[in-house]
Order: sequence, then structure tokens, then C-alpha cells
Amino acid sequence: MFRAWTFTEMPYPHLPPEDTYESLRVDFPSAIYDPEVGYQLYKTYFDLYSAADELGLDIMLNEHHATATCVAPAVPLTLAALARETKNARLLALGNPIANRNTPVRVAEEMAMIDVMSHGRLDVGFVRGVPYEISPGNVQPVEMKERFWEGADLILKAWQTHDGPFNWEGRYYHHRQVNVWPRVYQDPHPPVWVATQSTGTARETAERGFSLGTILAGADGALELFKAYRDRAADDGLAVTPRERLGYVALVFVGDTDEAGFAGANKLRWYLEHNKIAPQFMNVPGYIDARVRARILQNEASGKPLVSPIEHLVTAPLEKMLDDGYVFAGNPDTVYTQLERFYRRVGGFGNFIMMVQSGTMGYELVEHSMSLFAREVLPRFRENVYDVDSPVAAAHA
Repeated sequence: MFRAWTFTEMPYPHLPPEDTYESLRVDFPSAIYDPEVGYQLYKTYFDLYSAADELGLDIMLNEHHATATCVAPAVPLTLAALARETKNARLLALGNPIANRNTPVRVAEEMAMIDVMSHGRLDVGFVRGVPYEISPGNVQPVEMKERFWEGADLILKAWQTHDGPFNWEGRYYHHRQVNVWPRVYQDPHPPVWVATQSTGTARETAERGFSLGTILAGADGALELFKAYRDRAADDGLAVTPRERLGYVALVFVGDTDEAGFAGANKLRWYLEHNKIAPQFMNVPGYIDARVRARILQNEASGKPLVSPIEHLVTAPLEKMLDDGYVFAGNPDTVYTQLERFYRRVGGFGNFIMMVQSGTMGYELVEHSMSLFAREVLPRFRENVYDVDSPVAAAHA
């Protein structure tokens, strides 16, 4: 089944003028945060997720640290709250930055508890983590990917071992008497996702049979990542990769008219426009891909330092972002057409993860957009495109 997931990073949007601070992450002072305002924001965010559950939409959650862009620093806590507040939605953590944590077994325990609390509605995502959380997490960036995969292997073994404790002596993790209680509800374990922008990681994700998620890659980037995943799966003898294993994150706003939809999309762009990061937190030796690091150094040498990891999207015209699949917006018919076109361009996928709220967007505005998508876009797409299409053939045509 084609699933539509709702998502907000739960921002604290009441910021001082941008020229008064160097970075919105890592060293942005929490004195700016008003706990009473924060309380009201949490009410809005959780109310939106409850509305998504009632509308038949699923829910994606994430975590970030030392930043005003995301005041959800512990995805297990938000998952636990929604495991009790919701009844039907699947709950996806995208995700747990396991390479930043010294105890993967604790992640296994947390996710197992939530899987039982939610009556088996949990999807567990593992993420490597962003470079600007290396210093707040006090972790070693070198060999981070290797730690990531070892942590994932340990968590899966912990979920699937039910006959008493085992010891783990790996390269990076050492655990005695691993014996996870409670055991997971789903058999053999909850669906596992990995989020990435890297084709290499996409191939490794396919090798393990995990689901792949990618954020704001655009149509060309998503096609490249999905192809890398499909090709690796084919090498392992899987003739057709299940579409349910591929997911894409974009900004989505549906209005009664195109004008209303585009206006909502421009409000969502707060997420793109407020990611100011000091170069020393973004350009982390041992973590950053060599090509990206070279671009950062070139910008610094030219006197134009890269101040956002998604800087290429900050000033892009909305029309181009709509054409390239970073944003889906307009009236229900327009969004349906955009979704169908994107789906065919990337060869099909089974999970559409929608950032539906950002900045100061309130409950009524966002709930109306979600409702229009749930009632007028999603059923039509499932009936006319997803259930009858042959996306792999389209991708190789």
C-alpha cells in the first residue's frame, strides 16, 4: 500500500534577527527559548499528529540536538507519547542516530517498548546523524559509518534473540548479557529504515533488506538513489524491489486553490531558510564527503562560506522546486499531478513523507492542508497510479 506520512521538525520559530547570531545550531543560546511558548508549540505539534491519525495518515518523527530548528531531541519520547495518543497510524522514527550513542542496546530496548505500546505500529529508522551534531554529541567522526552499521547489527540481534543473554564483542561495541525486555511485538522485528543521500549507503541498505528514505533529493537525486538500491537488490536475486521499501521526503501543502497552496508552500520554506550553521560545525574532517568538503573550502576561499547544508534550495524559485520535486503544492488536482509525475520520474516508490508544518504555521492552516491531501489526493493516487502501475519497468524504459 502507498503510505503517506506527516512530519514536522517541531521548530521553535521565534528567532532574533539573523545578523545577531553566527549559527542556529550547536552554540545558539537556549536563553532565547521561552518555555511557556514552547509548551503551546508542543500542544500544536501533537494535536497535528493526532489529526493525522484521524485522517488515516501515518506519522514520521525525528530528532536533532542543540538547535532551535527541532525541539524534539529524543525521538523515543515523542514516539512513546504518540504510541498512546494515536490508534491507527504507523509511527516511523527517522530516526535514531545510533552512531552518536554508546549503547545501541538501549535503543533496542526503547524501540521494543514502543513497539509493544503501539500494538505493533512502529517502524524504526537508523540515521548516521548530521555533522553539526558531532561536537554536541562528543563523538568521533572518523569511522562513524562503521560504528553505525555495527550498532544496527547489534540492535537486530538483540531484537531477535529470545533464548537468554548473549555477549557482543565487536570492533566498536562491547556488551555483556544482552537480553532485551520487553521483546518486540512485530515478528521478527519492526520494519527497519535507513535515511541517506549517499548511493553507497543506499546499496548497503538494500543488502540488509532495510527500507530506504531520502530527504529533499529532488527527482534526479531520488532516481539515482532508488536505482542504486534496486540494482543492489537485483544483484542479491530480488527481481523486483518492493516499492514499500522506498521513501521520499518533500515539503507538501495543499490548498483550496493553487494560490493558497503556493502560499502555504512559501510558509514551509522557513525550514529551508533557517539553517544557518557556522562553517566549523559543518565542515567536520572525517565525516564530510570529500566532494562536499571541497565545495565548502572553495566557498570559504572565495569569501562566500557555505552557511547551510541546503543552501542551493534557499533561494531557488518555488516554480523550480515544484518542477524538480522538492516541493508539492497547489490545489488537490495540481498536487495529484505533481505526485504522479514525480512517481513516474523516479521509477515508483511506496512512501511519501510530507513535511506539512514549519515556522509559525498554526494548527488550522496545516490541518486543512492535511485533510485535503487525505481526502482528495491520496485515495485517487492509490487507485489510479500506485496499485496498477509498473514502476520498475518505467524506471528502465
